Amino acid sequence: MTPKYKRILLKLSGESLMGGQGYGIDAQRVKDYAEQIKEIAQNGVEIGIVIGGGNIFRGLSGAAKGVDRVKGDQMGMLATVINSLALSSALETEGQPAQVFTAINMFPIGEHYSKWKAIDAMKAGKVAIMAGGTGNPFFTTDTGSSLRGIEIEADVMLKGTRVDGIYTADPEKDPTATKFDKITYDEVYTRGLKVMDLTATAMCKENNLPIIVFDMDTKGNLKKVLDGEPIGTLVY
Repeated sequence: MTPKYKRILLKLSGESLMGGQGYGIDAQRVKDYAEQIKEIAQNGVEIGIVIGGGNIFRGLSGAAKGVDRVKGDQMGMLATVINSLALSSALETEGQPAQVFTAINMFPIGEHYSKWKAIDAMKAGKVAIMAGGTGNPFFTTDTGSSLRGIEIEADVMLKGTRVDGIYTADPEKDPTATKFDKITYDEVYTRGLKVMDLTATAMCKENNLPIIVFDMDTKGNLKKVLDGEPIGTLVY
């Protein structure tokens, strides 16, 4: 089956890498992700990935405990680099070439990010993992993934989460919450839904980058999205 999208930006949350541990990186979860990513890469999909760092450190929660906000965000950026290295290692173990790019120069840990290097890597069949957020404080990795998705000219941003889409309220807390099959960027904003932060949502809207929010923790779901199956929620 021909994949619905040729080039994607996959956004993974740092928290999801914890698996059932509550902190850090769960090797089995990373392996599951690597297997799913390899499967679609072998179908000819060009893949860029941005991973959060919340399983290791969050700048905002650090700032609440007295850490300087800029330094806290820099610590968060480093957390995303650790996660990116873990995923690239898991992908290569599965036989899927991957390359880590960093928003700030961290050679030889990763290559300094540029749009053209990342696109060249994807065209060569590698998964391009873009770490370090935007390289600037006060921006989340959601905004980083919107920026990278627009830069690499992705057809869609796939936001892999623990829940299977966007709901009227948090389904883990409110049993009456109902799921949207699709929703506009503006409605996400006016309803105050916590899909992504406002900067990220606005960037996707301005640059016509659709977002699909789906449950990445159920194996096989990533391929289903690429096959065009109606899982998750489309933001357009």
